Amino acid sequence: MEFRLYNTLSRRKEELRPLDGKTVRLYACGPTVYDFAHIGNLRTYLFEDVLRRTMEYFDFRVRHVMNITDVGHLVSDADTGEDKMQKALAREQLPPTVESLRTLADRYTQAFLADLTALNILRPHVLPKATDHVPQMIKLIERMQQNGYAYETPLAVYFDVEKFPSYTALSGQKLKEKSVGARDEVEVDAAKKHPADFALWFKRAGKNAGHVMHWPSPWGDGFPGWHIECSAMSEQHLGFPFDLHCGGEDHIAVHHTNEIAQNEAAYGERTVQLWLHGAFLDLGKAKMAKSSGTFVKLSDVVERGYDPLAYRYLCLNTHYRQKLNFSWEALDGAAQALKRLRRALAELGTPAVGCAEHEEHFAQAIGDDLNTPQALAVLWEMLSDHSLPGHAKRQSVAQFDRVLGLGLGETVAEEIPENILALVARRQEARKKKDWKESDRLRDEAAAAGFRIEDTTDGPRVEQKT
Repeated sequence: MEFRLYNTLSRRKEELRPLDGKTVRLYACGPTVYDFAHIGNLRTYLFEDVLRRTMEYFDFRVRHVMNITDVGHLVSDADTGEDKMQKALAREQLPPTVESLRTLADRYTQAFLADLTALNILRPHVLPKATDHVPQMIKLIERMQQNGYAYETPLAVYFDVEKFPSYTALSGQKLKEKSVGARDEVEVDAAKKHPADFALWFKRAGKNAGHVMHWPSPWGDGFPGWHIECSAMSEQHLGFPFDLHCGGEDHIAVHHTNEIAQNEAAYGERTVQLWLHGAFLDLGKAKMAKSSGTFVKLSDVVERGYDPLAYRYLCLNTHYRQKLNFSWEALDGAAQALKRLRRALAELGTPAVGCAEHEEHFAQAIGDDLNTPQALAVLWEMLSDHSLPGHAKRQSVAQFDRVLGLGLGETVAEEIPENILALVARRQEARKKKDWKESDRLRDEAAAAGFRIEDTTDGPRVEQKT
């Protein structure tokens, strides 16, 4: 079956065909580990997880790399402002030392990985750290400088965007529309040739004179820019060219635009086949963001009593390229839907041969640019089809959950207390005798004990009320 994905660069759906004919090489921009991830960040990693699961569902081999940024990501996402890692030291009242930065990075890396586990997100095969790849970054910058795309100032080494005619191809912007220094805390290097020129390497000078992490380089002591990190790590662990590069839609205009410029300036050819981007998660009318303080962490979701997989279900119910507006009411709905799904599955028999037609429809849905809302609709349609045997449905659900990742293979029937089961049996006897008054009384008695009895064509169904 053809598997098509929307390529941000070409602005159309394209069939996924591994460049080497065997293995899909996937690079995903990972977290900057200066704080906890919020659920807007996690929505992007959920979409990337569904992507990987779908590729494996279609029998592709996958090599999945996700970086950990532990240096060089400045507050503006461009090349200005304070390093997010160093800013976090001040926030947490830690001494400005390399040891403190490593402790901080490790703490938030472990918290991030715990969030992935809670959401049933598959762990990437490789999780490279930026600080472990500085020599590769320096080598890449030297190539760009040799090719005439980089220049040096007293404060930094910059990429010369006017030397790269297709610089805005990914975003579709015009170069003059590129905004730089949009936040109050940023500063702009007056020696830059063009406002959109971005830093490849920061010297330990000017406002960065006291930068805690620094390395020797041909341009003096300093540290790498954020964008060069992903170029170097993707080349190191996947090689150029590779198949898929993913991230949030906020990466389109700056980070991924700059990666393309760096890669192609260094090697003179296209280095990524398809670019995929997930849409924002909004909170109210605003994008969820740490910089504005409008965000919800996964721990907040858990503290309110929700299963983390209810949030996964919520995300699956909206296409990854459509904005999703988060509310606690919406999460309530997702939690209830997940409970109903698990209850429906618990009543099915032992897995056997699956439901071929529904499995085909499911594959068509996810094969069309990861259409998870349609895939969920196929799942519910199959479960509500009373002409299909339960054991066949269970087998198909097991296949579907290879992509959905909702833990449905672990679903077991609710344990109903013996006294409630006895009450249900007595009620059935009353119904056989057409003693409707006694039947209603026993139903109300079960309800008072917290259990709901539903009469179906297959007999009574009892479940605990929520």
